[in-house]
Amino acid sequence: METISNILFWISNGLLVPVVLLLLLFFGRSLLLAGGFFGEFYKRTKYTGLLTDVLEKMTFENAKQLLSTLPPVKNDPLFSCIQKMNIHSRDNAYCERLLANFEIEADRQLGVSRLFVKLGPMLGLMGTLIPMGPALVGLANGDISSMAYNMQVAFATTVVGMIIAAIGVVTLQIKKRWYARSINDLEFIYKKITNEQE
Repeated sequence: METISNILFWISNGLLVPVVLLLLLFFGRSLLLAGGFFGEFYKRTKYTGLLTDVLEKMTFENAKQLLSTLPPVKNDPLFSCIQKMNIHSRDNAYCERLLANFEIEADRQLGVSRLFVKLGPMLGLMGTLIPMGPALVGLANGDISSMAYNMQVAFATTVVGMIIAAIGVVTLQIKKRWYARSINDLEFIYKKITNEQE
């Protein structure tokens, strides 16, 4: 039994470095996600009102004309999809493909936030529990400095894991609403421009 316990101890201690490296990697990626989120928030704040005005005025007769007045927004999947839909308004299959691809891309973007929500606390907990073994051994041997160092690692990994999860939760909840509204707007536009042809 002691041999099995030692093997488990070595395995768990060997996982500490990969867990810490993964935490640092996810932390850096979560900061990039937060930066991109604020960029998208600024863009949406700037253009959502304009798009809402266009959609409120849109009828079957003036749909194409109103959509052509929308400004080109670089690197924005929603406006890019609207422009393509307006250009290919006579091709229903193409427009439906655009809608489906937009939904897939939205789900992919949400998947990054979901990953952080799940893996942040998981890695944080692993980073907390792994150093607790050596910390308890240090306490038993009277090595307070070793115990303090291991406890410091344990608490630091917990905090980093929770920060990653917090960024994931906030971005996931807000982006869900954004993409749901965008999909709703695209479906509305699709119905307007296709009914215009019928």
